Parts: sequence; structure tokens; C-alpha cells
Amino acid sequence: MKAERLAIPDLILIEPARFGDDRGFFSEVWSRRTLAAHGITADFVQDNHSLSRQKGVVRGLHFQRPPTAQAKLVRVVRGSILDIAVDIREGSPTYGQHVACELSAANWQQLWIPAGFAHGFVTLEEDTEVLYKVDAYYDRATDAGIAWNDPALAIDWPVDNPILSDKDRKAPRLADIAPPFPKGSW
Repeated sequence: MKAERLAIPDLILIEPARFGDDRGFFSEVWSRRTLAAHGITADFVQDNHSLSRQKGVVRGLHFQRPPTAQAKLVRVVRGSILDIAVDIREGSPTYGQHVACELSAANWQQLWIPAGFAHGFVTLEEDTEVLYKVDAYYDRATDAGIAWNDPALAIDWPVDNPILSDKDRKAPRLADIAPPFPKGSW
């Protein structure tokens, strides 16, 4: 399994090995021991699976506030996405900055996103399926989001007419909310 720290070093791009033959392939996509060797020690409690039927679906930017903040391990099993992680940890040297990675069934990469980041993606193909592990259960009371198109974040989304949920369409800009991860909380 390959692991690469990205421009925001707390984000890690992971590429599990695939072993294939005429029948197909085998891949160990998650191993507590292997990921711990790369500093990922999350105790995953829930797996989430989303299907986006259309190209251009934007989901995010989502996060949960403490005490139920979630770390995520994101992968694509069909289609492809541009996956976005935005640092929303007040006082972080990379606060308000983001990393974008293309994740796809073809490239077999995964993105580790620790708590303290808002997460979102846009589908680059029809019928895209995304799976992600989280280390805290969903909590409606701490569920929150920021505007996918917040100009201060300067995210270059490759979509002209995004398909959005009402929740994502109405999300506030980062500057308009109280810091979700204040100094000292992360």
C-alpha cells in the first residue's frame, strides 16, 4: 500500500495494491496495521455509500462539529470524483486552504481526511459510487456545512451547472460561521 502526504500534510493519498489475473483482482483496501504505520489510527464505526446518478453532482462541503467530528477514508468503487478537503481548524497554518484529488475506480486511490476538515466532491462520471469509512457516528445535532462555492476558498470545481441538494445550496460561507474547530480543540 502506497501512502503520500499531500500539500496539507494531515491529508494522505493512499493507493492499495491490486493483484489481478484473468478472473479479476484482489485488493486489501483497509488494514488497521498498515494504515497505523502511516499514522492513521482511526477506530472506524460506520461505512457510508453514496450513488450519484448524474455527472456534475456536488455533495458538500460537509463536516461534523466536535464532540462528534468525523475523520473519513474515502474511495470510489465506480466512476470518478474530484474530492475536496478544506482545512477548517482555526489557527492551523493551512486554515481555509484545500486539497483536491481525483479519486476513481480506475486509479484505486483513497483519501484520508482527519477531523477538522470540511469534505465534498463532484462527480466526474454518471453512476458514480463513493464509499467512505468514518470514525464517529452520524449526528444530526453536529452536522454542518459550508458553501461549496465560497469565493474565499477558491476551489476550482470542474462543473458549470452543479446538481445540489437544498442543504448544500443554502450552506453559509466559512467566514459567516463560528469556527467549527476553535484553537485548542484539535
